[in-house]
Amino acid sequence: MVALREGYDLSAEVLHLKRQRNAIILAHNYQIPEIQDLADYVGDSLGLSYKAKDTDADVIVFCGVHFMAETAKIINPSKKVILPDLEAGCSLSESCPAESLEKFLGQHADKNYYVIAYINCSAGVKALSDVICTSGNAVNVVESAPIDRNILFVPDQNLGSWVMEKTGRPMDLWRGACYVHVEFTKNSIGAIRARYPEAPVVAHPECTFAVRMLADEVCSTEKMVRYCRDSEADSFIIVTESGMLHRLRKEIPGKTFIAGPTNTCACADCRFMKKNTLEKLRDALANLAPEISLPESIRQRAELPIIRMLELSR
Repeated sequence: MVALREGYDLSAEVLHLKRQRNAIILAHNYQIPEIQDLADYVGDSLGLSYKAKDTDADVIVFCGVHFMAETAKIINPSKKVILPDLEAGCSLSESCPAESLEKFLGQHADKNYYVIAYINCSAGVKALSDVICTSGNAVNVVESAPIDRNILFVPDQNLGSWVMEKTGRPMDLWRGACYVHVEFTKNSIGAIRARYPEAPVVAHPECTFAVRMLADEVCSTEKMVRYCRDSEADSFIIVTESGMLHRLRKEIPGKTFIAGPTNTCACADCRFMKKNTLEKLRDALANLAPEISLPESIRQRAELPIIRMLELSR
């Protein structure tokens, strides 16, 4: 009973500070349940990008990872953007440093690349890109790319290969991957499917080809909600980061959601997403820190491909 009371007090303090700071709390689907339940909006990268762009709040608290908070700052330069834990990074973003991409483009200038960057990348990489995409709109963005340009898709090779399968458009792929999604394997998903043969497998496109081949549906986290809500099935095997299960169970309470296992554990947790806690969220609101800041030259260059993405996705 005491633990519940402490949790309630902490939640109440967060909400009080949010009102006091005229802040909006944005939470990615992979955040812990306690943060999702307090957030003004819970969603995927595209949905959060819209909310970050359209908010009237003075302060944006981004409960996600570093590149997401950077995106909010890129779109809202006059607003204060804070991230509860600056160490909430991303293995996928880190697989494509801006310096490496810039060097690669210089070495292959003859290819005349049209650079499509998955939103899971740094502001520096965005600034080198022609357009940004998310897992939810990547197919549309690629189909809209100039036909007279070679496409370089960065940094996720698994999402990129899935988009090529869907569009038939050839692309060169940067060899990056999300460490969480590559932990799902053909064997681990095959084993859980054998236990629940009637449950459709719903997988994120950041998964490997072998896992995607076993899935009944491959889609972004936002589309997972719609798919599971509209499907006649009662149970689903969800192959993405474990935080997604909380939102699904909350929004579709009449159905059962089973965590897709990896070869080593029953579900997949992102250690970066889970760095944000309720205590860190409270402290961030109280101190208005850690704050995200960007050189204006980088911010301006990174904003253009994001605007192009938002225009293509309306």
